Amino acid sequence: MFDGYDSCSEDTSSSSSSDESEEEVAPLPSSLPIIKNNGQVYTYPDGKSGMATCEMCGMVGVRDAFYSKTKRFCSVSCSRSYSSNSKKASILARLQGKPPTKKAKVLQKQPLVAKLAAYAQYQATLQNQAKTKAAAVPVEGFSWGNYINSNSFTAAPVTCFKHAPMGTCWGDIAEGVRVEVPNSDCSLPTKVFWIAGIVKLAGYNALLRYEGFENDSSLDFWCNVCGSDIHPVGWCATSGKPLVPPRTIQHKYTNWKAFLVKRLTGAKTLPPDFSQKVSESMQYPFKTSMRVEVVDKTHLCRTRVAVVDSVVGGRLRLVYEESEDKTDDFWCHMYSPLIHHIGWSRSIGHRFKRSDITKKQDGHFDAPPHLFMKVKEVDAAGEWFKEGMKLEAIDPLNLSAICVATIRKVLADGYLMIGIDGSEAADGSDWFCYHATSPSIFPVGFCEINMIELTPPRGYAKLPFKWFDYLRETDSIAAPVKLFNKEVPNHGFHVGMKLEAVDLMEPRLVCVATVTRIIHRLLRIHFDGWEDEYDQWVDCESPDLYPVGWCQLTGYQLQPPAPQSSRDSQSSSSKQKKKAKSQQYKGHKKMTSLQLKEELLDGEEYSFLQGTSDQESNGSASYYIKQEP
Repeated sequence: MFDGYDSCSEDTSSSSSSDESEEEVAPLPSSLPIIKNNGQVYTYPDGKSGMATCEMCGMVGVRDAFYSKTKRFCSVSCSRSYSSNSKKASILARLQGKPPTKKAKVLQKQPLVAKLAAYAQYQATLQNQAKTKAAAVPVEGFSWGNYINSNSFTAAPVTCFKHAPMGTCWGDIAEGVRVEVPNSDCSLPTKVFWIAGIVKLAGYNALLRYEGFENDSSLDFWCNVCGSDIHPVGWCATSGKPLVPPRTIQHKYTNWKAFLVKRLTGAKTLPPDFSQKVSESMQYPFKTSMRVEVVDKTHLCRTRVAVVDSVVGGRLRLVYEESEDKTDDFWCHMYSPLIHHIGWSRSIGHRFKRSDITKKQDGHFDAPPHLFMKVKEVDAAGEWFKEGMKLEAIDPLNLSAICVATIRKVLADGYLMIGIDGSEAADGSDWFCYHATSPSIFPVGFCEINMIELTPPRGYAKLPFKWFDYLRETDSIAAPVKLFNKEVPNHGFHVGMKLEAVDLMEPRLVCVATVTRIIHRLLRIHFDGWEDEYDQWVDCESPDLYPVGWCQLTGYQLQPPAPQSSRDSQSSSSKQKKKAKSQQYKGHKKMTSLQLKEELLDGEEYSFLQGTSDQESNGSASYYIKQEP
């Protein structure tokens, strides 16, 4: 974090480069705002402020920084242009024999203060008209700020999302950090700025309060920290931008410079290169027209060739290569485990749908292999997964359920083809591919010990479901616990945190969501406004989770919580679904560690480190601890 510094220099820049003899303009009233121009705060010794408007271009600035003896122009070029235009107009009028009009004479004698007052009144009229128009038209859309403020929600910090922009270099941005932002409480015709402090953080969004308002929250506003209108303290000084106190509090202090020096001494602000880091973190290596292999959304057991059609915030819209009208598409993040380089399927023995297109279309080219997310190397030489072994897995067609599953095929490089027991197609067209290190597969007993409903095989009659009985009946063995991924990162998520999450059942949608359960590295994501049956189990490092404000930052459309009408309709449909499924048992909820220990699954005893729904796991080494004999 960059320590704050005083952007108010002791010197006040002023210059005069014109020898014109002109009538002195009356000073501006002290009630007008104080302006900081080119990084310098200017006030008269008697407490009055000096401000002027260029009569050539209309630029507003500190009067002593203007040119000519009467300070009528902001630069030498404006002074010369004005003189040149005046001479041309005078010569033309004399040649035409026309005396100046009465209106022209009045305007020529009118003091600058009166001109400023008239212009300010005009601007106020325009603002009132805009407000009236806005009030007449209902505002559509969703505001994270209002949603969080009205419900006292908290949001997951940006550091929880390593794949998101600034996820790895967010630094110490926190409450109390000072920034320079546009001053919306001002009637000046030009864009001016003021210093504000962060009151609350919600992902990328910050609730800001202008300096000088103390405990007054009447003008607090939300702003995306990574937006183009937020800058470190000192940016105005180096950029020559005016710094103007809000109109509501301009009367509170006569010496704003001293106030700022006192407030900013020892304060923290954004790093000087913050905007550059934001820009760099939003550069994505995938480009349009790149060819990739991606899962076939109609047959999960195989992949197809697709072409990158667009890239938004690291998310790729892929169009299947055989789609002539480009409507057959699939959305995923560039770090998704569902996309691979051309040739991946053949290299590991995965099913692949050959394209009818015999050669690449013009402009299309294969994405380089190094762009894709690398999986952890595994040692399959010793004890390893085998066909027929049982496990528990998240159903990719129903992400709210963890089901009884079977390894159907062992591929190369640690990849496994898995099927959901009781609902598999005869030809294996609904098998799906997970890597051995995937956080979406679990050893037998994981759901039982963590009090998660386990979905038994469809049509299984012996209820409540017990793994020991099922393994004996199917003459199967459970996959060894030691082969599963046991790493739990210190992810930083807590129950109740808000975020933006992809609806993986409709992956083009990014929705307002909440973390409702945490089991080690596994998160239960609830989509606000919808029934719990639409919840999804997602890994804490999933590239389909984003901080609050991600959609605004990247320009992606955010799906707001479902309105009441949608809730009522989906509630009635949910009841019908539940009634239809009332005969289907989803698994026994509770089972003690002692029971699990008594039911030996593969000749070895394990005790399970139980996770809870209201606490995160702080870097636990593993889910499971093998019992010593």
